[in-house]
Amino acid sequence: MHSAKVPEKTYHTLDDIRARKEQLAADIQADNERFGALWNGLVTPHKANTKGEWVSALISNSITAIDAFLLVRKLMRNYGHLFGRRKRRF
Repeated sequence: MHSAKVPEKTYHTLDDIRARKEQLAADIQADNERFGALWNGLVTPHKANTKGEWVSALISNSITAIDAFLLVRKLMRNYGHLFGRRKRRF
């Protein structure tokens, strides 16, 4: 990952600026491709080879789904007013 650096070179012509712009665009494109590959590796389900791996994947996916449900519930409870939902009073 690249850290944000201030360029050490000063640019004197438009061609220098264009070359730097093209270099930055190429760097951004390469980073996007790398992040896309990493993201796909995270969200793509893996095939289970054995019964134990299948059960493990099932439990893992179930825990993830429950965690997502609880997170949404918590966010809606705390920030539901932003979405036009009124808080219930008991």
